Amino acid sequence: MKPLARQLWRLLALLLVSALALQLYFLARVALLRVVDPASTSFQRSEAWRLLRTDAQAAWAQQWVDYAQISNHLKRAVIASEDAGFAEHSGVEWDALERAWERNQRAQARAAQLEQRRAASAKPPPTTRAPAAARLVGGSTITQQLAKNLFLTGERNFARKGQEMLITFMLEATLPKQRILEIYLNHVEWGEGLFGAEAAARHYHRTSAAKLGANASARLAVMLPAPKRFEKRPNSAYVTGRASTVQARMGAVDVP
Repeated sequence: MKPLARQLWRLLALLLVSALALQLYFLARVALLRVVDPASTSFQRSEAWRLLRTDAQAAWAQQWVDYAQISNHLKRAVIASEDAGFAEHSGVEWDALERAWERNQRAQARAAQLEQRRAASAKPPPTTRAPAAARLVGGSTITQQLAKNLFLTGERNFARKGQEMLITFMLEATLPKQRILEIYLNHVEWGEGLFGAEAAARHYHRTSAAKLGANASARLAVMLPAPKRFEKRPNSAYVTGRASTVQARMGAVDVP
């Protein structure tokens, strides 16, 4: 038993050292972001590979612009729409996460009940998309979204979520809010193969990110939760109505 116990302890020690080394690796990459603009993110690379594999004809557009060259209207709109407490929180909005968890639990319960009723009535499931009640919602802050997009995959499991949290705290401890927002706005997805504020401003509004007005900024911010869906109808009634709500909130937003 003693040799086996020693082997187990060695294995445990190796796992702990490996986990620590991984966190130090992420911390070093985060610290580098203070002075180096990231050329791409993990999400962008996975999207580029997906487009390449599927022979999709979508054009790729992205152009880095400094923080001062992004309209304050867009900064306010994105914060108002995506993360109202961005300037105050330390990376995670615990209340928002709790609310998202509760909504997801209710949505999954409704989806399960619907499936049970379908099975009981012996009706085949529809061939259309899953009901909206089955969709999961998130409570991620801008910093959490950046942590995930920069370094992680799109998998949804507790290990990935835990790593996302750790990187989120690293970002908040290492970078000022202004830098976090700058990187986020330059790499967030705004459509198929379309990334960053400059590319989005030119694609949807034929102007630069620096010249975006309040309404145009609000419209872009509304697209962020589902850019691939909204890019097909950027002037839909939903986008227009939601943009009005976001624009009304922008005046109360503090820009870092």
